[in-house]
Amino acid sequence: MQVELRNIHKFFGPVHANRGITLTIPAGTIQGLLGENGAGKSTLMKILSGFIRPDQGEIRLDGQSVTFHSPADALAQGIGMLHQDPLDFPPMRVLDNFVTGSPGGLLPDREDARQALLSISQQFGFSLDPDAYVDTLTVGERQQLEIVRLLWLGARVLIFDEPTTGISAQQRQKLFAALRRLADEGRTIIFVTHKLEEVQALCHRVAVLRAGELVGTADAPYDLDRLVEMMFGKVISVGRADPVPLGETVLALEDLAVEDHRLNIRGVTLNIRAGEVVGLAGMEGSGQRRLLRAAAGLIRPTGGRVRFLGRDMTGRPYLDFHRAGAAYIPADRMTEGLFPDLTIAEHVALARQRVGFFLRAEAMRAWAQEAIRHFSIRGRPETPARALSGGNQQRLLLALMRPDLRLIFMEHPTRGLDLESALWIWGQLKNRCRQGAALFFMSSDLEELLNYSDRVLVFFGGRVSRPLPATELDVEKLGQLIGGYGFDRVVNTAAPAAHTEGEAA
Repeated sequence: MQVELRNIHKFFGPVHANRGITLTIPAGTIQGLLGENGAGKSTLMKILSGFIRPDQGEIRLDGQSVTFHSPADALAQGIGMLHQDPLDFPPMRVLDNFVTGSPGGLLPDREDARQALLSISQQFGFSLDPDAYVDTLTVGERQQLEIVRLLWLGARVLIFDEPTTGISAQQRQKLFAALRRLADEGRTIIFVTHKLEEVQALCHRVAVLRAGELVGTADAPYDLDRLVEMMFGKVISVGRADPVPLGETVLALEDLAVEDHRLNIRGVTLNIRAGEVVGLAGMEGSGQRRLLRAAAGLIRPTGGRVRFLGRDMTGRPYLDFHRAGAAYIPADRMTEGLFPDLTIAEHVALARQRVGFFLRAEAMRAWAQEAIRHFSIRGRPETPARALSGGNQQRLLLALMRPDLRLIFMEHPTRGLDLESALWIWGQLKNRCRQGAALFFMSSDLEELLNYSDRVLVFFGGRVSRPLPATELDVEKLGQLIGGYGFDRVVNTAAPAAHTEGEAA
């Protein structure tokens, strides 16, 4: 199905999110849509998929003008969208989610649906258990479920909004293979991303948005420097972070153990010093997140000790860690990090310490304007968190952190962020390290782990490697370890040697 967008405009109050965008996407094409956070990519795709209405412009499918009043209208015309955070029902089973929205009404033929689920999954190499609960699936498996469901419902145009965010390298390879097969079968794929390497590896053609405007298009093979310049209006280079002198031990894990219904990780011993950055690598669901949360007091470890600044904090709640000078930044900004309907001013006021019971509107506005200016947040004091782009939500989370932190835990620090925003975020984090904080983080981006970590712990099959110096790794070697190749040579069989004085991050 050929898709045409003609002179699309969209306003959100004074914000002109899409400015006269005209784009034609041939059938059977993997079309990349590239741009920094806030460039208007998601807005344009929500218009195409029926989630929002354009203020001006036209959508044409195979030459016929169409109007959508809802996502159901768009799906009836063959357009389905997979959002960055899957729109499913985690407490329900896979099969229940699969039949949601099906033409069978409230009582669809579940046996036919089960066979369709298994058949389509098999075609693409997916392993989906119809009776499993969705909250036991990884993000990649939830994406696979949504792909299978949309195909069953007849989607001929599939829109993927930042689909590789938070999934492992292996799941990304499986996703790309599925998208290539769909395109070969004549379906139209629109791949929204800010990652140049993904465009280069997957897309037949790319369109670049900046500040709501279509600034250019290109066909493969691509000049990556030219794409960066179109995205940001300038050339941006990435390099390893500058070293930071290390100080006292901030966090000590002593034979720590964490468990869930699938994993039993034991014997993690690690000292993290002021100024140091330690990264956690592994396939999604390998235990990194549970270890990180146990070390921060968000879940209870099943064994071992946690010491923060020399104080035994084992089993203490996160609030005690926070009062002592630690902060945890989750990957799910809207569910765990921010209040979607509260404004920037309200968030900043809540984060202020000892401001009294009553707050003056003028003071709240002044604090918010200071945070907006210092952290380059694209918003106004009265802007609600849900209206911010992913990059600006992350900037707001950083703005809410206390200035005297000694330890920062982070899940996917640059998840869903464009290159410029990611560099800015890491600039702020490294400044924290220079001021004496330590950083303990997990990421599915191997280059991010290698560029910013001093040491890396690799998780595989319920086991954890010893801390590996990042300077001794490259993307290929780290990817092999995550997949289990050579893991026995680096497995944590004994407590790692402590850093010596003078080591640098």
